[in-house]
Amino acid sequence: MKKIEAVIRHFKLEDVKNALSEQGVAGMTITEVRGFGRQKGHTETYRGTEYAVDFVPKVKLEVAVDSDRAQMVIDTIIKTAQTGQIGDGKIFVSDLADTIRIRTGETGGEAL
Repeated sequence: MKKIEAVIRHFKLEDVKNALSEQGVAGMTITEVRGFGRQKGHTETYRGTEYAVDFVPKVKLEVAVDSDRAQMVIDTIIKTAQTGQIGDGKIFVSDLADTIRIRTGETGGEAL
């Protein structure tokens, strides 16, 4: 099993969610996050004063899938979230040792 974490732009969330749902992804977790990478933040003007925003707001999407479906999920996120501009985000993939559904006690792939 794999855990896929994708940090993407806010306005791409709905498109990514719909594309993953069409691919049969049963569930996901969404978190609003703030950070920076190459984008290094940006400047904004408020009441005539310009100030720096160091951390850019993004959305982190987390999905747990069977290992054989991981590449399909990654490809779908890339295709759907990509704008070609700096700040499109990152995808992190890690191995999951186990998954347990609390309600039934099911483990592994059955719990997904």
